[in-house]
Amino acid sequence: MTFLRELFQKNFSTLLTMAMLVAVPLLGSGSLVYLLTQHQDLLQHLTPWQMLAYFALMGITMALALTNSTFVVIITGYFLGWAGLPGMVASYALAAALGYELARRLDQGKLRGFLHHFPKADAVLSELQDQSWQLILLTRLSPVLPFALMTFVLAIVGVPRKRFLAASVLGMLPRSLFFYWLGTKASDVLALLRDPDEGTLSKLVLLLLVAASLLGLYVVFNRALQRVLRRGTAIPKN
Repeated sequence: MTFLRELFQKNFSTLLTMAMLVAVPLLGSGSLVYLLTQHQDLLQHLTPWQMLAYFALMGITMALALTNSTFVVIITGYFLGWAGLPGMVASYALAAALGYELARRLDQGKLRGFLHHFPKADAVLSELQDQSWQLILLTRLSPVLPFALMTFVLAIVGVPRKRFLAASVLGMLPRSLFFYWLGTKASDVLALLRDPDEGTLSKLVLLLLVAASLLGLYVVFNRALQRVLRRGTAIPKN
């Protein structure tokens, strides 16, 4: 209880930001769905400069948690086809980079500094940093873990910037390719956005992605905890 009370008292702004990163994408994506409902030709016949502006805008909105990453992938696949895939990958990289910098500036090391007062948690976190490649890949693999929230969390715990960007793009590819494919073959993008996992194949793929991510994260966290315990560090109880 002491840990939780101090966590909320000393990191309220950080925790509030994390909560908003879950709620805001739902509102932003809902607004875009309404916009597309009224103007379904909005993203058709874009010029090269308009496409560049579109991908830059999507990267910024994903970084700021104004849009859901799965939503962006589906509409890009539907309107732009496979020709838009490189731009979509670039948008992810931009969103990850901007989100990382924003998180570091907002938190300013407060959460990591707070955890130094709780040696067990700090020791496990240090172990996780040594396994950050696996940690980032697995968090990006799951379609149920919000993109912006995971960017914020990974940034404030101290994951190295270059490793974070490379592993983020690589980890997002499996689920992104799947949803992009759904977008390219959809006959009605609005119906797909309302139920993006319709169909047996879609449900099976989503289940496999979530299961692989959760199982992998469990293994990574358990391995980190076991290493801390094996070291036998005399850590006082809080």
